[in-house]
Amino acid sequence: PRSVPSPGPMAAPAAGPPPVLRIVAECGRSRARAGELRLPHGTVPCPVFMPVGTRGTAKGLTAAQLAALGCRICLGNTFHLGTRPGPELVRRSGGLHGFMDWPHNLLTDSGGFQMVSLLELSEVSEEGVLFQPPHGGDPVLLSPERAMEIQNALGADIVMQLDDVVSSTTTGPRLEEAMLRSVRWLDRCVAAHARPQQQRLFAIVQGGTEPELRLRCLRAMTQRAVSGFAIGGLSGGEAKARFWRAVKLCTEHLPRDKPRYLMGVGYATDLVVCVALGCDMFDCVFPTRTARFGSALVPWGSLQLKNQKFAKDFRPIDADCGCPTCQRHSRAYLHALLRCNTAALHLLTLHNVAYQMKLMGSIRDSILRQRFPEFVREFMAAMYGGRGGPPAWAREALESVGITLG
Repeated sequence: PRSVPSPGPMAAPAAGPPPVLRIVAECGRSRARAGELRLPHGTVPCPVFMPVGTRGTAKGLTAAQLAALGCRICLGNTFHLGTRPGPELVRRSGGLHGFMDWPHNLLTDSGGFQMVSLLELSEVSEEGVLFQPPHGGDPVLLSPERAMEIQNALGADIVMQLDDVVSSTTTGPRLEEAMLRSVRWLDRCVAAHARPQQQRLFAIVQGGTEPELRLRCLRAMTQRAVSGFAIGGLSGGEAKARFWRAVKLCTEHLPRDKPRYLMGVGYATDLVVCVALGCDMFDCVFPTRTARFGSALVPWGSLQLKNQKFAKDFRPIDADCGCPTCQRHSRAYLHALLRCNTAALHLLTLHNVAYQMKLMGSIRDSILRQRFPEFVREFMAAMYGGRGGPPAWAREALESVGITLG
């Protein structure tokens, strides 16, 4: 046999940030896994739901209340904080942690989502996104470099690349253009990131519900040196059958040893199904926003407490919920307050965030105890038992990873 020349001493690889994810347990049937996100401000158990705190805390709650509910990571919004009060003021306050008095972890999005939510006020080019600020003033260019500069000043533990975001129902050339540009912008974000050891950069996989575009994006982005991956561009009105297939395609091709963050997903059924498909992290304004409309989340769906039938109902929202609202107040009290007092919205927000925290804790516990499929069946029976059974898309998604609902 031919001798192979010795390669000589190898240069030590450059020390990158340590891995974020430690997998603790995996479901023996589905793709669900329980883990820990090891971040600068403490360990975060996952799967995890992250409340959205656009300007420094979840709307209607204090940072201390979020922490008391067991929240160990929440979101801040780069676009909104970057325009008002501005990154320099936040940086001088000790970063976003100091500004909002939050001792736990933070994730800041890149501002890209505002390309959809503020579509009429934005113009996209290769350079970046030019926004007309909603509160008036000069146009603001959010480039990949500027997105990283703002996020470096805000100081969140996880920072997101700037991606070219289009509506989840977009098709045709614009979808491919956005996917390819997101890859190019990722490279610019990696190059511009000034604090890679302190702030973990996540890529955002785009491509809509088109499998070929998603695969091309996945192949490109998984070659980049990032700490985790988000699945972006979904949960915006696309058909659920296309939604779950896009999620599953991504989780099948993303690295096992890095976090998988499904952006913008917060409905309880979606959370349970997408954990089964292999997702670790979620965020959504749904629990806080629906509270402001008088809706309380419960294991069997939701209660619209503005309805007259709750006027003399002296039970708590949910007798099995340990949140401060359920411990102290009745449905009748909340119904009465909803007509005239914003304290009711605060109390409902507290309950809804507690509901999401408890749900994710139960999911994680079932994975650790190797009974996740049983948990899924119990959850679906409670949620849909009186409503003709779970939706077809959820059944199909769960069956694709080996969980049958019977």
